[in-house]
Amino acid sequence: MNIAVFCSGNGTNLQAIINAIKAGKVKAEIKLVLCDKKEAYCLKRASKAGLKTVFIDSKVYRSRQAFDKEIIKQLKENKIKLVVLAGFMRILSDYFVREYRNRILNVHPALLPAFKGASGIKDAYKSGVKITGVTIHFVNEKLDSGPIILQDVVKVNSAETLKSLELKIHKLEHRLYPKAIDLFARGKLKIQGDIVKIRET
Repeated sequence: MNIAVFCSGNGTNLQAIINAIKAGKVKAEIKLVLCDKKEAYCLKRASKAGLKTVFIDSKVYRSRQAFDKEIIKQLKENKIKLVVLAGFMRILSDYFVREYRNRILNVHPALLPAFKGASGIKDAYKSGVKITGVTIHFVNEKLDSGPIILQDVVKVNSAETLKSLELKIHKLEHRLYPKAIDLFARGKLKIQGDIVKIRET
């Protein structure tokens, strides 16, 4: 199954997915790595792995939908079946979500529906919660609200710092995200309303 990974920054989740595919833990192939930041390190990671990369500058498009139409063009040219958001710092338009309904995954660094938005780790840390975690979910038109595929927890201990919590969260992301991608690739996920059912092997 062909997947595209969208990222805007360092690309550690991208690297985790690359590693999992090489290890035979994910039955999919990264056909495209798409980035909206020309100097982002994720592009270097992709190039080192021999992957096709595409940089699309949102500034040259008059609207978000026009930007998304160009992305969709790239996806169709590369026969992409699943879009994987891995630190992609742009909100996709409703138009894009409709085109790839139930074929877009996102990783969120908190236990949704708690702590939505771009500062999930920091917000959880500042709130004083004793448990937070990672959520892998399908993307819909609402921010961080799509059907949840997988979640796992991280304990917040009394000596925790924001930095140490970030490291724990990212480590969990790198383990959980490839697992969710593989479940999708092997046809193990079924959406019923807002609930994702995982078919038993």
